[in-house]
Amino acid sequence: MGNCNGLPDPQNQLPTHASHTFSPPPPSSSSHPKPSPRPDLSGNGRVLGRPMEDVRSIYVFGRELGRGQFGVTYLVTHKDTKQQFACKSIATRKLVNKDDIEDVRREVQIMHHLTGHRNIVELKGAYEDRHSVNLVMELCAGGELFDRIIAKGHYSERAAADLCRQIVTVVHNCHAMGVMHRDLKPENFLFLSKHEDSPLKATDFGLSVFFKPGDVFKDLVGSAYYVAPEVLRRSYGAEADIWSAGVILYILLSGVPPFWGENEQAIFDAVLRGHMDFSSDPWPSISSSAKELVKKMLRADPKERLNAVEVLNHPWVREDGDASDKPIDIAVLSRMKQFRAMNKLKKVALKVIAENLSEEEIMGLKEMFKSMDTDNSGTITYEELKAGLPKLGTRLSESEVRQLMEAADVDGNGTIDYIEFITATMHMNRMEREDHLYTAFEYFDKDKSGYITMEELEHALKKYNMGDEKTIKEIIAEVDTDHDGRINYEEFATMMRKGNPELVQHRRRK
Repeated sequence: MGNCNGLPDPQNQLPTHASHTFSPPPPSSSSHPKPSPRPDLSGNGRVLGRPMEDVRSIYVFGRELGRGQFGVTYLVTHKDTKQQFACKSIATRKLVNKDDIEDVRREVQIMHHLTGHRNIVELKGAYEDRHSVNLVMELCAGGELFDRIIAKGHYSERAAADLCRQIVTVVHNCHAMGVMHRDLKPENFLFLSKHEDSPLKATDFGLSVFFKPGDVFKDLVGSAYYVAPEVLRRSYGAEADIWSAGVILYILLSGVPPFWGENEQAIFDAVLRGHMDFSSDPWPSISSSAKELVKKMLRADPKERLNAVEVLNHPWVREDGDASDKPIDIAVLSRMKQFRAMNKLKKVALKVIAENLSEEEIMGLKEMFKSMDTDNSGTITYEELKAGLPKLGTRLSESEVRQLMEAADVDGNGTIDYIEFITATMHMNRMEREDHLYTAFEYFDKDKSGYITMEELEHALKKYNMGDEKTIKEIIAEVDTDHDGRINYEEFATMMRKGNPELVQHRRRK
């Protein structure tokens, strides 16, 4: 776990203090003299409301597979059968209010409710102990949606139609069972195995809700590129899932998202404007049937949007349909690769900057926090932030203050605690500082040559389980603008200052 401390959240590029947040439960001592070796498992858990169990008495925990807002997913092995699974460990100390507990409870209910569908990851069991709620699920070892496409290196409309069919089948299954996913994006679709004909499985139902026809939702949830306009207007229903699937299909066909911006707000503005490019490459060579389907899935008015059954019956999507087997332009794959890389080097560099902040710098931020926390509650509200920033000489517009509030409020409870404040302000304050950027650059440039080489990149990323050859090539390709096969300081600084827009994944309550 030590190497995860301070790693930024892949969703919002803000470093999260993971070590404060996601500590796995300590291993129980087998040499305990009392007859009952785990006295702290007595009683019911406060989240699931049933007797507590020690997941570690059944499964051996292995390496980290992924990290989300509230939890870390580990590879686990069943002690008796030796079968491998994925276990999402949600730290109960992160669940600060009733809504958070309700969200986890609902995630478990929804996964039980949907288990059994071919394209939905199966929940094997849910366990709660004093420290965490642990969801044990089938292991999807085949990798993420985009990674599979990129690795294959060739790809046709028929392949895109097949993936679209599996994605919309998930949407159809969810909606038929009265569930709205609310966070459909490529990262949440994994292949069960490495086999060519492996099913695609939807994962992460942490933002999903039960719904009845006619229900209207107001929470702003999801991820920036994939969020429907009516979600941004805070009045939406299940049609928002079709929009997200339409965005994924647009990317499958073109390699880039339909709505783009340097930061989250710019992406939102583009989504609300609703202008989509169907004229530049590769669109002229994409079939009119595919384009028609994308447009009907991305209708701004949810009432005019196709529903899941209509998408599945569309001639381009049907198994015997009219999607061509002719390879799609190779440029689409390289654009997808760059979009996918988004950028692993930056995540490690942010961690380096966070770790190299001196006590004096943290002290300054501590004083800032105290001066804003006027009621000494240990948290800052939106009003306190708005009133406090001008006193510090920071001139931000209303929308920028709201953005800072939402970016910093990691647990989504409407206030910023001290750790959240340090994390967010470190990010805003320190990123631009030349000396901090240089410290991060030097961390990679071990031989002080003034360049980050492939070998140096590999060495640094291996420490964070990111050091595969494909990732390293992607990073060099994306950051190395003068194409000399290495990264100089200017290239590094440009990459660090460039907006990497991915939405904070937490719920934003009105």
